[in-house]
Order: sequence, then structure tokens, then C-alpha cells
Amino acid sequence: MIEVSAKDQYFSATGETPLLEIWEALPKGLFPPFPPVELPGGLGGLLQRGGFGQAFFFAPEVLGAKFRSPKGRLVNAGGKVVKNVQGYDLVRPLVGSFGALGEVLEATLRLRPGRDRCFLSREGALEVSLKPRFMWQHQNTLYAFTFGHPKEVARFREAFGGQGTVGTLDYRPLFPKGMGVGEGGLRDLRFSWANTAEKPEMPEVFRRVAEAL
Repeated sequence: MIEVSAKDQYFSATGETPLLEIWEALPKGLFPPFPPVELPGGLGGLLQRGGFGQAFFFAPEVLGAKFRSPKGRLVNAGGKVVKNVQGYDLVRPLVGSFGALGEVLEATLRLRPGRDRCFLSREGALEVSLKPRFMWQHQNTLYAFTFGHPKEVARFREAFGGQGTVGTLDYRPLFPKGMGVGEGGLRDLRFSWANTAEKPEMPEVFRRVAEAL
């Protein structure tokens, strides 16, 4: 299930929805807060890992989520508009918790407008001097995806150089055991991603929240 509101610039989808399926459902000129790549676990897995490849804070892009807590409780956090939080904001701790707070069943994320886009690759390592919206490295290849005003996109394309445009990528075969933090061939600005089901150690604050849920 994918619901798209071009007017209010958001989309909603179930946790198991593949990321590229979401891309295909979006109208021209609106972009989700993740690049056109496929990753294990679909949208729910993306939220649990706190995004992929972004050069911005991912959690504010998630407007709302419905999830099942470790105790089996169904929790509705946030909603479909920006100013919708009453009481405790459970969306931000949920995003990037690696499942510690529960399983994502549905989620609503922002869409951002852009008149142009580019998806580039070239040989090299991650560079903090470049400023695309998304950037990551797979083995010896650096990838960058950005969108926005045509002049901004053209300037980035010239600065990045590379081998030309990329269509879409599917990284699921790299992670038959699961996508976790550890030494691996795929790296973004936050983590190196490994083929493992192991999760990072849960901070005490997350442990307390999980126990409360």
C-alpha cells in the first residue's frame, strides 16, 4: 500500500514496501528522503537503520509511524502533517533504533520538490567536501544522488565528474544475513554496512523506552 499526496508533499506506505516501488509511485518533481536504491527490509528496514546515504538528519523526514513494540503493543506516533506531536515524540527515537523499539508497520515520510536530478558514479572514496543530498561508497566506487534547482544540479554534476548517470541499484544480494553495522564493502557518511543480523548495543535510554512500551 502506497499513498501519495503531491499537494501536501508526503507519502505513506507499509513497512515491507520495497524502496524502488515507492520511487515508481511518486509524481515527477517530488523526491523521498532516500536514494533510488533497494535495501533489505524495505521502508521499515530503512527507518530502523536511520536511513541510508543521506547528508542530512533523517529522522525529521519521518512524519509518523505505526509500529509494534517488543511487548506486542501497537503504537501510533506522529501523523501526516508536520505539527502533529502531542505528548512524547516516539518517531525520532524509533528511527535509527535498529528495531529496539519495535517493528515498523506503516510510515509517513516527507517528499521534497526538485526540478532536476542526477545520479552519478566514479572511482574514489567518500569526500566530505562534496555536498549532494546522498553519497555513499561501494567497494572502490563512489555514488552521489542529488536533486533541486537545475543550476544547483549542474554545478554538482560538474564538480563530481564521474562516469555518467546511474539508473537504480539493488543491494539486497549483499546482505543475505541482514544489513547491520560492521566492516563491509558498502559505506556511507554514518556507517560501514556489513552482512550481519547483529545489532549495535542498545543505549540505556532506548532500553528504558523499550521496556515502557
